Amino acid sequence: MKKRFVILDRDGTIIIDKDHLTEVSKVELIPNAAKAIKKFKDMDLGVIIVTNQTVIGNGQISLKYLELIHKRISELLLEEGATIDGIYFCPHKVEDNCFCRKPKLGLIEQALKEHDFDSEQCFVIGDKALDIELGQAMGAKTFLVRTGYGTEVEKEIKVKPDYMVDDILEAAEIIHQQLQS
Repeated sequence: MKKRFVILDRDGTIIIDKDHLTEVSKVELIPNAAKAIKKFKDMDLGVIIVTNQTVIGNGQISLKYLELIHKRISELLLEEGATIDGIYFCPHKVEDNCFCRKPKLGLIEQALKEHDFDSEQCFVIGDKALDIELGQAMGAKTFLVRTGYGTEVEKEIKVKPDYMVDDILEAAEIIHQQLQS
């Protein structure tokens, strides 16, 4: 049986959304994010981050600087005993209409090549409609968190996630219960 994976959005889900994060010094974990990721790993789940990063396409930061931001996220998680299996990002602008921009499946296909998981056995967690749409396109269970933009997305009722949760720790608890039954 293939390992199951949790696919997390970055901004608004595991780090505080700074509206186009362009400074390493402003990377800040959402409370309980590391605890949730550690819980996923304790359940023997793979954990990856899938994120759209128009700051690259818009010329606000370089790919090298984005790597520093992602390194800082990994460091902050590790300080709390949490690790991830990878970060996949789309560097394009919205109008580029690329195949890797969520909710399209390009980044998931890339992750599948590297981790060989069953996309329909995944859990997708994010704070935006496009995260839920990505999960639905994969056939995965979807969780809309109320951190980041989640509360606004919940009010818009444009997408119907499988679960509405306050944060990813609550999602981790639900996933844990599901895996136990």
